[in-house]
Amino acid sequence: MNEILEFSAESKNSTRKAGPCIMVIFGATGDLTARKLFPALYNLTLGGLLPENFACVAFARRPKSNEEFREEMEEAINKYSRIKLEHNVWKRFKEKVFYHRSDFHEDEGYESLKTLLEDLDEKFGSEGNRVYYLSTPPSYFTLIAEKLKEHSLIYDHHTETEKWSRVIIEKPFGRDLKSAIDLQQQMTKFFNEDQIYRIDHYLGKETVQNLLVFRFSNPIFESVWNNRHVDNVQISVCEDLGIGTRGKFWEEAGMLRDIVQNHVMQLLSLVAMEPPTNLQAHSIRDEKVKVVQSIRPLDLEKMTHTCVRGQYGQGNIDGTPVVGYREENDVSPTSSVETFVALKLYIDNWRWAGVPFYLRAGKRMPKRTTEIVVTFRDAPGFLFQNNGEKVEPNTLVIRIQPNEGISLKMNCKAPGVTTPLQPVEMNFLYGSFFGSSPPEAYERLICDCIIGDNTLFARVDEVLASWKLLTPLLEEWDKDKDPNFPNYAAGTWGPNEAEKMLLCDGRKWRTS
Repeated sequence: MNEILEFSAESKNSTRKAGPCIMVIFGATGDLTARKLFPALYNLTLGGLLPENFACVAFARRPKSNEEFREEMEEAINKYSRIKLEHNVWKRFKEKVFYHRSDFHEDEGYESLKTLLEDLDEKFGSEGNRVYYLSTPPSYFTLIAEKLKEHSLIYDHHTETEKWSRVIIEKPFGRDLKSAIDLQQQMTKFFNEDQIYRIDHYLGKETVQNLLVFRFSNPIFESVWNNRHVDNVQISVCEDLGIGTRGKFWEEAGMLRDIVQNHVMQLLSLVAMEPPTNLQAHSIRDEKVKVVQSIRPLDLEKMTHTCVRGQYGQGNIDGTPVVGYREENDVSPTSSVETFVALKLYIDNWRWAGVPFYLRAGKRMPKRTTEIVVTFRDAPGFLFQNNGEKVEPNTLVIRIQPNEGISLKMNCKAPGVTTPLQPVEMNFLYGSFFGSSPPEAYERLICDCIIGDNTLFARVDEVLASWKLLTPLLEEWDKDKDPNFPNYAAGTWGPNEAEKMLLCDGRKWRTS
């Protein structure tokens, strides 16, 4: 369990244990709390990474008793936890879980919350420290922050000495550049930037954390991590699922806002960043920001060559017929919301000049996979022609999910008296090598926030730089409210235009 904390902004070799605090989860009856947050808190407790002087308060609008909420969370842990529930551990932990009913706008609810938290401080010795997790729609972020400030539930960052308060904000942080700027201005009325933790669960995944270690502790790879040796980089976030019960949310968001602006851009910045001067959070985040700020603006006059959007229609997933996006619940039958995006980007700096970065994210694809594919330049074809065919390029694949691991494809001679070349792969799987599945991302990120390490959380200048890049594209798409949707069948790899975008460059997407 301790391997989830091996990378620290203070010391890369130290195992850190979170200190005393109370976590308050706003919107605690939502799906995220049951599927991710409470299994993460349980596993942190099981691993000894949360202290005895810790408590959790669920803040939501539905009438519910402490015992009812605890029973629901026990059921959720049984269903979603990566480690089987141990009843003795849960019996002790559930006594630190409390339910507080209130609407988000009710002053009385915040006053009674304040009283409850003070009582819990006395009972558990949590020393007044607070983590507020906003697991709510973004429209409530500012309201909750304002109410917390009004009722003295957060502390002035500059006067914090013996106790602290922090807030975790779920994505999306804004809908475009202007709304993100507005939200930041509102939030900083109540919180200092160092108190705001914008969570992106992809950054908590073990394989993503290992990107910096893989690059900067292995000279064999870092020496070829540049435009002299890399032909192209592909980043794919593909899901075989549709939108499920999230029709209302998806109609407001779409793939560019929900996945590309945060998850995909975070992976891009980690792949392309320069070595930080040290492992302090600000040094790592500085280099990530430089990457996003160096991305060439999209040429909207040549959109077919640089960006493709799509929407899935009816099709088959694993032989089972599924409906198209426009037939999903709470979706307009004439919706122009995209469920697929493909982009070609260039990073205009010395390391990556001329190297295309192909980004792809889609729903209802043939399989669920998130991976980074680094394709290296071809070797001169003078010696080995492989029966007249082009020799396969070397590729490095970093799999984020599922089956987290790394594979390297190289060319070898097949056995026999002739010399045909055959691509072979060297595979490393986290689960096989370490004997257990990697910890869930939320475990690492919750623990980091309690400790006060914001390395794996998005800083505001990085968020705004990403919106600055993508907002013009959103505005261009808004002008065309009647695209040719649906334009790919469920169970396929997206619109044909996405394939053509790479074929025009003499390349193709990895689909294996």
